[in-house]
Amino acid sequence: MFGGPPPQPSPAELKAQEEEATLTVQRVITFSILLYLSPFAVKSIQNLI
Repeated sequence: MFGGPPPQPSPAELKAQEEEATLTVQRVITFSILLYLSPFAVKSIQNLI
């Protein structure tokens, strides 16, 4: 605001940020699937016991 716009990130910084964002999205999808399947896994284990 007072000092002008921040400097543009370097190509290496942009690539690192994109990789981190991709990894975050993959983790969210993975954990969402695991949370969705966890009740079925618990029920299957209870049936075995």
